[in-house]
Amino acid sequence: MRIFQVINVRWFNATSWYALYLSKLLQDGGHEVLVITVPGSETEETALKMGLKVKTIELNSARPHKLIKACSQVFSLIKKHKPQVVNCHRGEAFFWWGILRKMRMGYKLVRTRGDQRLPKSDFFNRYLHSKVADAVVVTNKRMADHFLKKMELAENRLWLIHGGVDSDKFRFDPEGRKNVREQFGFSDDDMVIGMLGRFDRVKGQKELIEALAKTRNNVHGKSVKLFLIGFPTATSRHEVDSWLTDYGLNDITAISGKCADVTACISAMDIGVIGSLWSETIARAALEIMACERPLISTAVGVMPDLLPPQALVPPQDVTQLSLKLTEAINNPGFREKLLAEHKRTMSQLSGEDFLKRTMTLYQSILN
Repeated sequence: MRIFQVINVRWFNATSWYALYLSKLLQDGGHEVLVITVPGSETEETALKMGLKVKTIELNSARPHKLIKACSQVFSLIKKHKPQVVNCHRGEAFFWWGILRKMRMGYKLVRTRGDQRLPKSDFFNRYLHSKVADAVVVTNKRMADHFLKKMELAENRLWLIHGGVDSDKFRFDPEGRKNVREQFGFSDDDMVIGMLGRFDRVKGQKELIEALAKTRNNVHGKSVKLFLIGFPTATSRHEVDSWLTDYGLNDITAISGKCADVTACISAMDIGVIGSLWSETIARAALEIMACERPLISTAVGVMPDLLPPQALVPPQDVTQLSLKLTEAINNPGFREKLLAEHKRTMSQLSGEDFLKRTMTLYQSILN
């Protein structure tokens, strides 16, 4: 199958990861895949490192001369490669690929929405998704409900595909756990609370720090440590350090920086936390933590209610409820075991192979 994955995302975020991992799975499965992204982007850099075929086009520009050039490049690519499926992972390029689809350029059009913003339910947007696109892929039930109820999209055009994780790469690593815990000064008796994610306000590092400060005072007879697996992006290291100082957690906290072996760092946790204030429409970190068999608790944002049982969830930005949930997870081994059993059931359907199969079922159905 000849497939264009249009990933006009400048940063290597969850949307970019979802699209590139899918592209790699398709390519490894024997399909002809071309990644189309914007020049000089992290998405381009990552795609090339993954061994994907890449073409860069200024798809996001609003300047007339750049738009004309971009349209010319797109026409040339279509004529050269004759794609059967074009999958747009961002809205900026979706309109233009939709016009070409209506001009009978010979391909089927898929719109994948992996972002948190709900699309406007005006006439034009409904027409674009229901009459121009051959299928719409969403990555969480909240977005699916919006398309069905607000956008009035027919059920047979809507596909919920959560994504997947490389279960060969992400699995519990006892040797890696031992090495990382030694590196960062965690003993065998320490209960390590871990958060995996870039330093950004949306990820909720501050709320976790505040919640753990409350929890630490309510847990007796256990040595609790905090492990922040991440590095500064929108939030600086200085700001994170100031939170740790304010809540008195400097002495029990380790920060990994850019981690060479993410699987080993995850394995070093005893309890994982997703503390996001919003977003998490794809939740790459959550999938990786569960694949590594670490009990996970989370705020109830984005796709997280799809992935975790209700007893593992707390309201976003609710520090008190997060502290209570942490206390329960730390003090109750039975609760942690129940979470691991739930994770195992969830992850049994979210491997890379599952991701590829669901996507191929979609592509084949619209081609037939």
